[in-house]
Amino acid sequence: MSNHSGRGQVTGLPAWDRCAVMGVVNVTPDSFSDGGRWFDTTAAVKHGLVLVSEGADLVDVGGESTRPGATRVDEDEELRRVVPVVRGLAAEGVLVSVDTMRASVARQALAAGAALVNDVSGGLADPAMIPVVADSGAPFVVMHWRGFLEGGNVKGVYDDAVGEVLDELHARVDAVLAGGISPDRVVVDPGLGFSKDSEHDLTLLAHLDRLHALGHPLLVAASRKRFL
Repeated sequence: MSNHSGRGQVTGLPAWDRCAVMGVVNVTPDSFSDGGRWFDTTAAVKHGLVLVSEGADLVDVGGESTRPGATRVDEDEELRRVVPVVRGLAAEGVLVSVDTMRASVARQALAAGAALVNDVSGGLADPAMIPVVADSGAPFVVMHWRGFLEGGNVKGVYDDAVGEVLDELHARVDAVLAGGISPDRVVVDPGLGFSKDSEHDLTLLAHLDRLHALGHPLLVAASRKRFL
C-alpha cells in the first residue's frame, strides 16, 4: 500500500516513506489461496504474527470470502470469526485492518483494536458503513466494485478498463467524502480480480499513475485474486 505519493499521509496510519506491505489473514474455510488454514482464532493470530515477523507492516483480517460464487456468511458468524482475531493481534501491537462489507463488523473490529476499515464494496454493500467509519475517524479503503461476484458480475465488460475504473472510483470517493469521511483518511483500491479478468488487471497495474490522479494513496491487493 502506497502511503507516500506526494499527496500527504493517511491520517491514522504510520508515515511510511515507501510502499507498505499488507499481510492477509483469511479467517474463512473457502478463500482463494488459504481457505481453512487459519480458521481457528489461535492459528489466525499466530499466522498474523508470523506475517509481521516476515515484514508485513499491517495485517488485514477478513471473515468472509470474496471469491466468485462465494456464499455470504451471516453477521453473527462473521463477527465470531473476525473480532477475536483482531483483538488478539492488536493486543500484540500489530497494526490491524479489518476486511468487511458490514458496518456492524467494522464497528466491533474498531472497538477491538483495528486501525483501518477495508471494505471491498467501498461502502455500497451496507449503507451504514460510511457513517460508522466517519464517526470512528478511522481510515477507509474505497475499492472499485460492481457488485457481488455472482452471475454476470464475475466477468466485467469494459471498453476502457482504466478510464471506467477511474471514473467509478472517483464517484465512489465523492460519495464517501460527502458521507463525512475526511479526505486524508481515504485510500483507493482498483479492485483487481473483482469483475475483471487478467487483461483488465494487468492494464490497471500498468496505469497506476492514472489512479494516483485521484489524489489518494493506493492499496493494490493483487494477493487476493489468482490472476497471474
